[in-house]
Amino acid sequence: MKIVVDGFGGDKAPEEIVEGVIIALEKHKDLEVILTGDKDRLEKLIAGRGEGKITIEHAPSVITNDDVPTEAIRKMDDSSLVRAFDILKNDEETIALVSAGSTGAILTGAIMKIGRIKGITRPALAPVLPTKKSGKDVLLCDSGANIDCKPINLYHFALMASAYYSILYSEPSPKVGLLNIGVEEHKGNDLTREAYKLLKESSLNFVGNVEAREYMSGDIDVMVAEGFAGNVLLKASEGAVGAVLSLLKSSIKSHLSSKIGALFMSKTFKELKGRIDVLSKHGGSPFLGVKKLVMKNHGSSGRDNIASSIDQAILLHNNKLIPKIEAALAEKVGQ
Repeated sequence: MKIVVDGFGGDKAPEEIVEGVIIALEKHKDLEVILTGDKDRLEKLIAGRGEGKITIEHAPSVITNDDVPTEAIRKMDDSSLVRAFDILKNDEETIALVSAGSTGAILTGAIMKIGRIKGITRPALAPVLPTKKSGKDVLLCDSGANIDCKPINLYHFALMASAYYSILYSEPSPKVGLLNIGVEEHKGNDLTREAYKLLKESSLNFVGNVEAREYMSGDIDVMVAEGFAGNVLLKASEGAVGAVLSLLKSSIKSHLSSKIGALFMSKTFKELKGRIDVLSKHGGSPFLGVKKLVMKNHGSSGRDNIASSIDQAILLHNNKLIPKIEAALAEKVGQ
């Protein structure tokens, strides 16, 4: 089993990327990793570790967030990301690609180099987010890969995210909600009203419209959204959580009694941090709808996030995510 990793994608590359690969190799004895990037730098960082398990493919240039994705994928053949995509495309034994690089470039490369699953018009990102219920997470699909959508796109997002959720949590029939401004069927714009009809008529476990304030309630498993609205919801949630934690920290430091109380609640705070930081558990998000697994990590991902993303790629491959999406599409066509 081989996975190709973009060694120079992300804010903490290449040091944290290499360390993440080492962690994954220690856990998965049958795994081989192909690292793409500047060979001299990568060899120094590996320093004899992962012997026989790591192959370095020299790629001296790096695609950044300032590069135009389409031009970069077409012209920067010597970049770590394009080289990784070429390997994923041409090597049948390579099951997945992991990168913390530019989201736009990764999406463009996935479409141009690997291609979409037949019947899927647009790949989507579905990050795992925490809810207020212990042990319960929610997928938000799409979280920003597609800005202007059609009703059929939202149906596809629901179908793909349901298959993804069922693998992560062994739930055969995840509850699917549609992000909207109200719970009534007639609420929303033309897009959400038409998407509602498609979802209601499908075999998915569709529970109806869900308002933004309820998506972390733990009552739904998959939140379907047009990419613009989904991205705003995601970033607003991140900002709100960050602000609350910052205020909590400031309040604790402002009083001696609060500082003493915080000592007794250290275990609780640690558990809370673990619930919020689901990236440490799931690493990244696959671009759902692509013919092979392409894992997108957050740009600030560290070693644990990279290792978790590799774990997830192996899990999704072993549980046949892509064939499950293909089968669900075939079933819809046959109806």
